[in-house]
Amino acid sequence: MPTPQIPIESGFGAASTAAEVIHGRDLTGKIAIVTGGDSGLGLETARVLGSAGARVIVPALNPNHARAALEGLANVELEVMDLLDPASIDAFAGRFLATGRPLHLLVNNAGIMACPLARDARGYESQFSTNYLGHFQLVARLWPALRRANGARVISVSSWGHHYSPVVFEDPHFERRAYDRWAAYGQSKTANILFALELDARGESYGVRAFAVHPGSIVATGLGKHLSREELQAVGVLDAHGEPIVDPARNIKTVAQGAATSVWCATSPRLDGLGGVYCENCDIARVEDEKATAGGELEGSARQTGVMPYAVDPEAARRLWSLGERLSGTTLSER
Repeated sequence: MPTPQIPIESGFGAASTAAEVIHGRDLTGKIAIVTGGDSGLGLETARVLGSAGARVIVPALNPNHARAALEGLANVELEVMDLLDPASIDAFAGRFLATGRPLHLLVNNAGIMACPLARDARGYESQFSTNYLGHFQLVARLWPALRRANGARVISVSSWGHHYSPVVFEDPHFERRAYDRWAAYGQSKTANILFALELDARGESYGVRAFAVHPGSIVATGLGKHLSREELQAVGVLDAHGEPIVDPARNIKTVAQGAATSVWCATSPRLDGLGGVYCENCDIARVEDEKATAGGELEGSARQTGVMPYAVDPEAARRLWSLGERLSGTTLSER
């Protein structure tokens, strides 16, 4: 029976930090992987998990940058992986599986946003390929280690931006429609939510639970590098002087606050026995009114909450899973 999208009153909120939600938790003996763990929200997630005793592996695209970013962090290992390169994903997963270690926590945090049209070597649109498909392949390849944990959680970092678009199954790579960078981003973030829903359904009997999260709007992550100062001011995350605004009540957060929901989903005992839900502000989110429509305004990301009905549709989740298998050529491996 799917977990309902009903808040559970976690005791935390939009202003809570990652360090606060993990306070008192001892993760000694736990193994975690955090993609994009060398910058922004991922770096804070890796830092906090490591400080609680978990052994954290950070697979990074640029090892030189990552080495400098991770210097001095406790319990963190650096690896190499490119989410746009299937061979790189397979190689990283193969190296991890060869260690024989279980995988207790997998935080699929890496992502790109609102970039110009680009395609990977297979011709797949880059936001869909990076944000969703690369992580789908990673989970499929790491499946034996997740099962070996006898109690694992997979966190997919989504966004309120999923309001911009459902998954357009007829043309996910913008081959027959005009490219829109926000529609592409929204589609990829809807895919992250649907992925968590179906992964949880498939993983529950093996002790593997999955969650999708909206971290909030955070300027200091580098995710908005394709946005102009004027666009960021229009969204309401920069003031008139170009300085970052922090207002958790409107989901405009610091990095420490933005990483909190991922860390809460990864570690909170309040979520034991639950899964397959979209969370925000350290709690399970409510479903938007059925009358809500896709294509929300950019400004809405800094003040609205909730998950779109199309992003928690089990039939769409199953359809997306089949698409992921076909596009990546991977399935949940038993070996």
